[in-house]
Amino acid sequence: MSMERHAPIRLGQVGGGIGAFIGDVHRIASRIDGQFTLVAGALASSPERAEESAAGLGIPEERTYADWARMAEAEAERDDGIEAVAICTPNHLHVPVAKAFLKRGIHVICDKPLAASLSEAKELREVARSSDAAFVLTHNYSGYPLVREAKAMVARGDLGAIRVVQVEYPQDWMTDKVEDQGVKQAEWRADPERAGLGGATGDIGTHAYHLARFVTGLRTQWLAADLSAFVPGRVLDDNAHVMLRFEDGAKGMLWCSQVAPGHENGLRLRVFGERGGISWLQEDPNVLWYTPHGEAPRRLTRGGPGTSGAGTRIPPGHPEGYLEGFANIYADAARLIRARQAGEDAPEGVDLPTIEDGVEGVAFVAACVASSKEDAAWVEVEA
Repeated sequence: MSMERHAPIRLGQVGGGIGAFIGDVHRIASRIDGQFTLVAGALASSPERAEESAAGLGIPEERTYADWARMAEAEAERDDGIEAVAICTPNHLHVPVAKAFLKRGIHVICDKPLAASLSEAKELREVARSSDAAFVLTHNYSGYPLVREAKAMVARGDLGAIRVVQVEYPQDWMTDKVEDQGVKQAEWRADPERAGLGGATGDIGTHAYHLARFVTGLRTQWLAADLSAFVPGRVLDDNAHVMLRFEDGAKGMLWCSQVAPGHENGLRLRVFGERGGISWLQEDPNVLWYTPHGEAPRRLTRGGPGTSGAGTRIPPGHPEGYLEGFANIYADAARLIRARQAGEDAPEGVDLPTIEDGVEGVAFVAACVASSKEDAAWVEVEA
């Protein structure tokens, strides 16, 4: 994947310090194409860990901050201040952090879900709409080349009118009550004050939901959700079964679970239309199965015959996956940011999750919680 030569975009990071998995992912993805350079950070909630994290990454002491509010203020005042910020905090901080930077014209690349509540998500949307800065949400699975290929196939009509959408995202890492065993990533995800309304639904269900929406382009009208917290003492859901009714009569099913032994990161999407079907599995991301109705299945490979090769970095047969897909989000974000800086529209081919996708994701979680409280009754998903 090639890009025009530019000076790297000056990037800051909030959260994602020592011990935070997603912080490393953002940093690696931002560096792969050389389009960003990390120059500032408020990387942890304690000053000691923030300083230790920044020092390990080569961030200068004078641009290491004890809190994100001071970082937003100070960087906006610098002639060489950051142009974009990556937000890698627990969910409850996404909105206040993003608002602080957007209001100062600093572009935001934010982890998902957008917010801990729907009201906060809407509030942030208004701030983003009024800002000159771009807002990108890292639903990174939309960056996989064959996911984008699948989207193009649906849009072209290769599958005909969509009838059935099935998406699942099972994991097993929270099968035990690991939030009580010192597992930092589980501690905040199991805490309603930091994670928000949804547990598995907010963490991985939003990924599954966005993937289905991204590929099919269908809007959800109604859903019926059965949410469970199977692990004794756990407050937020760790498993969800959701039935979906899309516009134009298509039907769907979504299953997300973090208590499914034997599954590591089993995100899978299947879409069936009147003329054919497609199937994609994140753990085998370089293959997309396409079955025209009445014909033998066709195995499409990333960059291989019959595909556009868009978003592909290395020759077919050389595995690409999670980090490269995440990097495609950052590469597109760089193109969008440079266009904004030049006062231009988004370049052709940029297809990024936006603030609107973020609000839709939080609306999905809110509808799931409301439906489950009513014994899995059908509820309307707020548009």
